[in-house]
Amino acid sequence: MRVSPRIHTWLITHPKLGPSIVEWQERKTIKTSIKKKAYIMIILSFAFSIILAPLLWIKVMLFLFSLALLYWFSTIPTS
Repeated sequence: MRVSPRIHTWLITHPKLGPSIVEWQERKTIKTSIKKKAYIMIILSFAFSIILAPLLWIKVMLFLFSLALLYWFSTIPTS
């Protein structure tokens, strides 16, 4: 937003991305449908990373990071 007002304007006027960004900026909330999609993407991306990780300690760390991220994300209010 501060770096490029042009990109910020494009993002907030974008038909798909804009409403979610404006909602976050004004109310610090996320729509339930978007939150569900984000949960799925977090789980899938971390699961894929855990499968590809070569060492056990890396797999454990990725799992713990995913739990922390999911917990933090669950604390964001929904609208």
